[in-house]
Amino acid sequence: MASGLKKHLKRLNAPKHWMLDKLGGAFAPKPSSGPHKSRECLPLILILRNRLKYALTYREVIAILMQRHILVDGKVRTDKTYPSGFMDVVSIPKTNENFRLHSIRDEEAKFKLCKVRSVQFGQKGIPYLNAYDGRTIRYPDPLIKANDTIKLDLESNKITDFIKFDVGNVVMVTGGRNRGRVGVIKNREKQKGNHPRSRCNWSRVCNSSKQCVHHR
Repeated sequence: MASGLKKHLKRLNAPKHWMLDKLGGAFAPKPSSGPHKSRECLPLILILRNRLKYALTYREVIAILMQRHILVDGKVRTDKTYPSGFMDVVSIPKTNENFRLHSIRDEEAKFKLCKVRSVQFGQKGIPYLNAYDGRTIRYPDPLIKANDTIKLDLESNKITDFIKFDVGNVVMVTGGRNRGRVGVIKNREKQKGNHPRSRCNWSRVCNSSKQCVHHR
């Protein structure tokens, strides 16, 4: 008889970017269902225990979360295996700290960059877009298309600006063997039977996060 989804994850099968010691135990935390794929996220328990060192044990992480000290994109999260992903803002009001891959200022913690996966029309012709983190936003700007990047205000959940996926813009690759690299789009070419390809001039530093476009 079927028993449903697996509730465990062996440490050897965990994503490499979690950087878990294979001799540290047999199991790894299995991410909960959420806005990011399990292979593209980092559970909150790993952020608090393994990265920030604010907790030493599993139980200490639960104690911190149940006191409602951790916010992701401005919302309190108490699930120890909640999947935080690329461009998510993890805030700790108790210590006045904000993180997005690295420590950020309070001004940067107020917004988030989201890649647009698709733009569609719903019932009664209402336009809406789907973002990479599972958000659905109605009545977007008509100029926003798939693969563009929107700047989202986390307090009002409204689009304040958007960046087109065009030649000359700064991009950060979020998938494949070039994951994490930052560059400038040199040209775009469309090949028959394949997805459109873009060629970039790679650079190691992105000077402004407001001008970055996600690309995969």
